[in-house]
Amino acid sequence: MKKSSIILIVIIAVAIAMILVIYTDSSTYSTFTEAKEKNTELYVVGVLNKQKELHYDPVKDANHFSFYMYDNDSTECQVVFNGSKPQDIERSEQIVLTGKMDGNVFHASKILMKCPSKYNQDQMEVIETTSSPATASIN
Repeated sequence: MKKSSIILIVIIAVAIAMILVIYTDSSTYSTFTEAKEKNTELYVVGVLNKQKELHYDPVKDANHFSFYMYDNDSTECQVVFNGSKPQDIERSEQIVLTGKMDGNVFHASKILMKCPSKYNQDQMEVIETTSSPATASIN
């Protein structure tokens, strides 16, 4: 076999491997109902329930923040985040959570907020918050 044929086969194999990695890593947004059914880490998109109180007491526990959120199906769920309260979460127009359900509570390992930009009326500002590494595990 020619050297150029072997190189071409290797390039094709690497391309197929890259496509498979990208395909398996890409996931879609779920709802709280789907998160209850699956025991895996999912992305849930929704909006903050501004009618209910945000629970964060840095004196008592600086790495515990909880709030209520509606997903895209208008299902409300309590969310617990093992980290500090993200700045300007009250201004967020949309929240994307990464995490999984534990009973009736969604435990978020990441919070991505989409807030109105401070500088331009037509643009969105994106803020990402990750939970503390020591407390990120869920039993």
